[in-house]
Amino acid sequence: MPTPSKPEYLGEPTLGQVMRRPIWILALLCAFIVAGAFAWLGQWQMGIAVRSGDQVTVDTETPRTLAEVSDLAKGVTEDAAGVVVNVSGEFVPGDTRVVAPRDNAGKTGAWVVGHLITDPPERAHLAVAIGWAPSEAAAERALVALDADPALTMPRDLQGRYMPPEGPQVPGPSDDPQMMRTMIPAHFANVWADVDAPVYSGYLVLHDDGDIPALLASADLDPIDSVSPLPPETVSWLNVFYAIEWVVFAGFAVFFWFRLTRDAWEKEHEMQELEAEAAASGADDGTEAADDADASGTRTRSE
Repeated sequence: MPTPSKPEYLGEPTLGQVMRRPIWILALLCAFIVAGAFAWLGQWQMGIAVRSGDQVTVDTETPRTLAEVSDLAKGVTEDAAGVVVNVSGEFVPGDTRVVAPRDNAGKTGAWVVGHLITDPPERAHLAVAIGWAPSEAAAERALVALDADPALTMPRDLQGRYMPPEGPQVPGPSDDPQMMRTMIPAHFANVWADVDAPVYSGYLVLHDDGDIPALLASADLDPIDSVSPLPPETVSWLNVFYAIEWVVFAGFAVFFWFRLTRDAWEKEHEMQELEAEAAASGADDGTEAADDADASGTRTRSE
């Protein structure tokens, strides 16, 4: 059985004539306006996707005071995250905690985190990642050694990298629910003793300079890698994808107008075809009626 071919629409009106009608010209103008708006959005999206190469970058490696970098009334801002800072204060014995697992130089172990009370005028509480141990058990032994060391409470001038807080992590079924898995200073504030002043929302990764190497050696801890922040990406690929989407939407607006005009053109020809069929059917009915009348007349005369 032959497959029916797509009907060809010949004669008046042509597709071009339908497109030139005032209503469809107005619809085309509306489609151009919508497409132009989508194209502008695509250009804007691309503009924010490709960041300027001469944008101001934050110097994270020149040490500054913690008071310059962080405001106790605010969280860790983008300009403060990862900056090397200087701070003075004293560690509180008995408030040292273990955070695990933590990677250091490609190895997995645990951090020993201390509670520092900064010098006036801030006199605030700061979580300080002091050193790294190869296992939780080694970190627990280092914790006991640090808390027992009288040198821990000596006034110190410290330097380290100020980092933003990490997100919470839900413990697994076999994990100790009291074990700290991430660096959340607000969590430390809940387990420290005598927290009677503001707590810094970020934490400090301690650098091994000054007298810190001796403190680490007394507890058999390794220095923690202090990695500088990665430079910001010059291209945001998510925004590039959005820009391409806006361009596709702009093309679809014009295609939608074309599809509507073609549907209108096809509908007119289909109506013409139906009218032609109806007229032909009426003519056939009239011919049959005339033939019946002639036949009836002939029978009457014969009788």
